Amino acid sequence: MTARRESQTKALTRGEVAKRCRVHAETIRYYEERGLIPKPRRSAANYRLYDDDSIQRVRFVKRAQELGFTLEEIKELLSLRARPGAGCAEVLERAEAKIQSIDEKIRTLKAMRRALSQLMSECSGRGGISKCPILEALEDDER
Repeated sequence: MTARRESQTKALTRGEVAKRCRVHAETIRYYEERGLIPKPRRSAANYRLYDDDSIQRVRFVKRAQELGFTLEEIKELLSLRARPGAGCAEVLERAEAKIQSIDEKIRTLKAMRRALSQLMSECSGRGGISKCPILEALEDDER
């Protein structure tokens, strides 16, 4: 058996999968509990034994998270991938929805930045804390 073939069939512990995917071992357990990776088979000593498919799945989840997808959205993407007859258009719809969500967050963050900048412009940075215009604005219900 070649080394490549051997690595594809070798059973891996949770720690080994975590190390290869650069995540914490508890992340693997959490993904398993959430249904993002399938329940692994068990050894005679009742250890969880993962395969290379689990590594690919964890990496998929991490990359999708980096793009802003929630775990629930990632679960939907994974189920689309496994569903016969599912089309790329369904994935595209989800990606477009994610971009809309990101754009809304950007608008919200920009508004927060403008508001905070305005408060900062009203503060000289001098004087006692009891007269700080930033703190006063945060306490003021009228703003």
